[in-house]
Amino acid sequence: MARALLASFADSLSLRDPNAPLTPAQLRIDVLSGLTVALALVPEAVAFAFVAGVEPLVGLYAAFIVGLITAVFGGRPGMISGATGALAVVMVSLVAEHGVEYLFATVVLMGLIQIFVGIMRWGKFIRLVPHPVMLGFVNGLAIVIFLAQLGQFQVPGTAEASGHGMASGEWLSGGPLALMLGLVALTMAIIWVMPRITNAVPAPLAGIGIVAAIVIGFGLDVPLVGDLASIEGGLPPFHIPVVPLNWETFEIILPYALILSAIGLIESLLTLNLVGEMTGKRGGASQECIAQGAANTVTGFFGGMGGCAMIGQSMINVKSGGRTRVAGIAAALFLLAFILFASSLIERIPLAALVGVMFMVVIGTFAWNSLRILRKVPRTDAFVTILVTIVTVATDLATAVVVGVIVSALAYAWSNATRIHAIKRESKTEAGAQVYEVQGPLFFGSADGFMEIFDVESDPDVVIVDFAASRVADQSALQAIEAVAQKYEAAGKAIQLRHLSRDCHQLLSKAGHLMIDSDDDPDYELAVDYSVRTGIIGGH
Repeated sequence: MARALLASFADSLSLRDPNAPLTPAQLRIDVLSGLTVALALVPEAVAFAFVAGVEPLVGLYAAFIVGLITAVFGGRPGMISGATGALAVVMVSLVAEHGVEYLFATVVLMGLIQIFVGIMRWGKFIRLVPHPVMLGFVNGLAIVIFLAQLGQFQVPGTAEASGHGMASGEWLSGGPLALMLGLVALTMAIIWVMPRITNAVPAPLAGIGIVAAIVIGFGLDVPLVGDLASIEGGLPPFHIPVVPLNWETFEIILPYALILSAIGLIESLLTLNLVGEMTGKRGGASQECIAQGAANTVTGFFGGMGGCAMIGQSMINVKSGGRTRVAGIAAALFLLAFILFASSLIERIPLAALVGVMFMVVIGTFAWNSLRILRKVPRTDAFVTILVTIVTVATDLATAVVVGVIVSALAYAWSNATRIHAIKRESKTEAGAQVYEVQGPLFFGSADGFMEIFDVESDPDVVIVDFAASRVADQSALQAIEAVAQKYEAAGKAIQLRHLSRDCHQLLSKAGHLMIDSDDDPDYELAVDYSVRTGIIGGH
């Protein structure tokens, strides 16, 4: 396992992508795409820092460090990571109760947990997320991204004063609102038209540049990036979290670290799958877990708030043509350059241009075809899609995905539980014997239904239970077989089990309920006879 992971990381150090060779043309596209992403990262990182109750630079440093490390070592070229709102809403209570130093310590522990998950290769369990949950995830996330942009339609300064980031404050109205909406619409129009004219420049970057030039050239009075906060700063300083190194501190930060690591990994792995579908790639879950963990561990020692994959910025990158690791690396380096050298210039970019870009991301992210197929898919799948969408908007992505998986699993279990039945017929090989051909899986959900199938009083002295069209799945299934056998024993009758698959035969043997000779019936075409009078199963 360790050798495989090392080989994976060695491959990740290469900036080349077999599906997108790093030609001069691709390099130019990746760099420009990275610049576009960096511009979109600034207001997001600042806003999420406000939500978490920390200084803007804490969010910007996290966006830079997490973005850079995951771009180099992550499981999917093209993904963008940074400070996210899903994590910020969890951090706010920790910062309010214990201070920012405990946040830094929590982020370090969060990263270590994510590294452990990656080493154990638990990221593969993301494949258990059903497609309806994925649809609900992207739809809910598109709505969340849309709602997050509404905060930019507030009077500069009122949201920060409210103490809730960009979530509340005085709304724009009249002429300022009309101007803001007009610039947003213009940005969206440019992004829509630009690919039809030329692909030399990513459409989102063209939209931001043109609208910014109009605002600056005509001196329009609209909200700017600088109205959120100053982004000027230096290099992230190395900083060991100033917290007591004792058990009490561990008890404080562990619950937050577990929640943050789970949310971060779920959002990152789902984004990994979504980007993979768009770029035609698979795998990389364990590598992504380790990269996210390493990034957060480092971030905690450099005064950052931690982060995970950002689906909005990832969509901007992919749709702008970013395909190799250069795009993510460029985005992180551009962001650092903004902090160090170009803060005054970036602060003059109108928020309307960035909102327009994110609105186009919303349009491209939302699975519009899901609305068309809701009436065509099974009602359970439609319900799960709608449920996950609602829970995503109402709570957070991780909770929504967990709820969706649980509901899907319960619906699947119930569906299979109702499938259990049996076809009754007389045996062709044994005169007077009654055959029950069991149909459907036998597991905890169908165990009661299985026991109700048999008519012990009316059956003859020999009963054959044929599992050719069934499967014994778990302990509850074994207990159900045992219960049926005991009923026939009480009635003085014998029961035979036939056509158990190899794994079912092994399950029965290991459980110790039935005594089975390991050499019995080696082809498993006919499994065993259960003589309830002797309690021994022998060959048939």
